Amino acid sequence: MTTETSEKTLERLWDLEEIRQLLFQYAYLLDMNQPDEMAALFIEDCEVIYGPNFGAEGRQAYRETLEGIGSFFEATSHHVSNVKIDFTGPDEATVRAVVYALHRYRRDRPDSHVWGQYHDVVVREDGEWKFKRRELRSAASTNYHVKEEIPLGRPD
Repeated sequence: MTTETSEKTLERLWDLEEIRQLLFQYAYLLDMNQPDEMAALFIEDCEVIYGPNFGAEGRQAYRETLEGIGSFFEATSHHVSNVKIDFTGPDEATVRAVVYALHRYRRDRPDSHVWGQYHDVVVREDGEWKFKRRELRSAASTNYHVKEEIPLGRPD
């Protein structure tokens, strides 16, 4: 292995880890009710899709969807695993990750549980990996506040 090949391999490994950390940071900031910091993980012209009729286009619009998460949820716990990253260029990748989410609501309603996948496009902007597109696809849920969900797309 040449020095140049070793350096490129090391850079690619570093990129993989930074992208994984982006996914974990999103979950942490959501669980800790830090909407400004969450929005900063997205590029300006991002697209976020949590359901067919629920999401946002653009960072500011996405930030506005986060208004009130502290008063809506008493607590959340998002668990991200099985991260698969495919580079589509030196500064862009598609990412698929499994998610389990618990939502404890402030108002009188049962906790919700969501099992699904995030399907993301991430890009490097000013040396940092950020979300360009994030879509939640659902395998199953109970008592989830998003009434219409995008299915995984699993063949019959």
